Amino acid sequence: MNPIFAGLPTTVFEHFSGLAREHGAVNLGQGFPDFGWPDDVVAAAAEALRTQSNQYAPMRGLPALREAVADHYRAHQGLEVAPDQVVVTSGATEALAAAILALVKPGDEVVLFQPLYDAYLPMVLRAGGVPKLVRLTPPDWRIEEDALAEAFGERTRLVIFNNPHNPTARLFGREELELLARHCVARDALAISDEVWEHLVFDGRVFHSLAAMPGMAERTVKIGSAGKIFSLTGWKVGWAVAPPPLADAFSKAHQFLTFSTAPNLQAAVAQGLAKGADYYAGMRAGFAAARDRLAAGLGAEGFAVLPAEGTYFLNVDLEHSGVASGDTAFCEQAVRETGVAAIPLSAFYAEAPVTSVVRLCFAKGEEVLARGIEGLARARRL
Repeated sequence: MNPIFAGLPTTVFEHFSGLAREHGAVNLGQGFPDFGWPDDVVAAAAEALRTQSNQYAPMRGLPALREAVADHYRAHQGLEVAPDQVVVTSGATEALAAAILALVKPGDEVVLFQPLYDAYLPMVLRAGGVPKLVRLTPPDWRIEEDALAEAFGERTRLVIFNNPHNPTARLFGREELELLARHCVARDALAISDEVWEHLVFDGRVFHSLAAMPGMAERTVKIGSAGKIFSLTGWKVGWAVAPPPLADAFSKAHQFLTFSTAPNLQAAVAQGLAKGADYYAGMRAGFAAARDRLAAGLGAEGFAVLPAEGTYFLNVDLEHSGVASGDTAFCEQAVRETGVAAIPLSAFYAEAPVTSVVRLCFAKGEEVLARGIEGLARARRL
């Protein structure tokens, strides 16, 4: 077996979700929503399944969806995107894989920010890349000049960046984006910008794409996800947007991964992306209300809740909540003894982990959140 994969443990999500099933626990660990999907988009998928083609879609995606993605980013983010810059994928993780395989050669250095989405590092290693890790720390998770200067070098080929950021729930602002852009331009490095949470930002904050920063349009692969936009994570419809030379390279890797994505789902997503600002405002309001419900409940129980600026995750600082055990021990105890599954943030670090923070998914109904708060409160008192 390839040693890169042979040495990987069971993912932290599968571990704690398995324990949640075994113990009948509330699952605030794995990030999927209990609400929020638009019924008309689901109905459009069902109708397209019945009335439209069910054979292979074009490798780069249905023209209607590629045009819808381009129009969407022009309307919502002011990006000038042409349909031929869009490649549709079977989920954002496939888009990440195709981009990394297309852009990374053995020996290339790749800058990564930890805590990091768990797929990034194995994919980089499988492509022969050499990871250079930038460590972010609570409570503000800021990108600092000194850390970037240390990570970027003569062999830097690529940076993989996630904004809004899973698992920290941080929305990086223009100042930090411009700082990262300056380092990319100075080293002539490419960027994969994982922006799947781009519409899930709260409290009036504004999302800016890395591709919109000076010098970045010609060197950025922007990745998006219908699953996150429409709370339909099981559909696995994503896309990559890139300048034509990068889009062409990307498509050559994509054609030997999934090749194409279910055409009825593509047709429905194309329809959904035409929704106006009211849909996105309502969607954000619904998730913000759930976030506030969980944050207020945990705060009342003595937990130190960290800011959640985007995504549908929030984090609690155990050390400042009076919990002496580390994050993994706390999560094991909570799922086994008090019936609630959470995720230790240390699992998102490849080295020198922060061990006092726990991640929770708030995209759940009121009853589930109430049970989660009660179980975590009991775990804190043990």
